[in-house]
This record gives sequence, structure tokens and C-alpha cells, in this order.
Amino acid sequence: MWGPVLAYMAGIFYLSSLSDPPVPGGIPDWVLHGIEYFGFAVLVFRAVSGGLPAGLNRGRAATTMAIVTTYAISDEVHQLFVPYRTADPLDVRSDIVGASIALVVCWAWHIIATPRTHVPDVKSRH
Repeated sequence: MWGPVLAYMAGIFYLSSLSDPPVPGGIPDWVLHGIEYFGFAVLVFRAVSGGLPAGLNRGRAATTMAIVTTYAISDEVHQLFVPYRTADPLDVRSDIVGASIALVVCWAWHIIATPRTHVPDVKSRH
């Protein structure tokens, strides 16, 4: 479960180590950060939960957000040591927003994917 998380972290580290990382033109930096950390949070939540779809609870959400936020902060600190790169707290905010949206999507996915065990029959009530 953790292999994809580690691979994704390595990819983020690699991109952050580039002085001029390749980015799609016309997309704001904050959107790219949100998308990047959306994917990261889904993988972390998957690992924390033991697979997807999985129910969202306080422990899983807190663990996912702690891992993602810690890595986002460490990523910005890493960029302080890369020529022509800077650390920006607003990037961390965008990362956290992307991760939060990912948790909402995982929560919705679980609800949609989980079959209902009991659906009342409205006709039998009359």
C-alpha cells in the first residue's frame, strides 16, 4: 500500500529539486499545487485505510492530513536549497486545500460505492 506513496513522494522531491521544473503553461501555480497534493492525499488515504473505497473517519483523515501537510512543509524547505527556487507558505496552503478536497472525494466515493443494506419499501407501508 505504501509503495505508490513513496514513489509519489520521490516524484514531488524530484520536481522540487529542479531549478526550472516543467509546468503546463497557462495554469496558475496554486492550481498545480492543489492537483499535485490531491493525488498525493488519495494515495496516502488509500495506504492509511488499507485500500479504496474506504470509510472516512477522524483518525484516517487526521493521519492523512498530518502526512501530507508535513511533506508539503518539508517540500517548501527543500526548495530553499534549490537554485532559483523559493519557499512559499501559500504553496503549502494550496497543497492542504488539494488534500482536503481529495478526502471529500474519497468520502463520497465510499458512500457511492457501498451498497445499501436496507432500503425501505415505500409500497409495503400502505
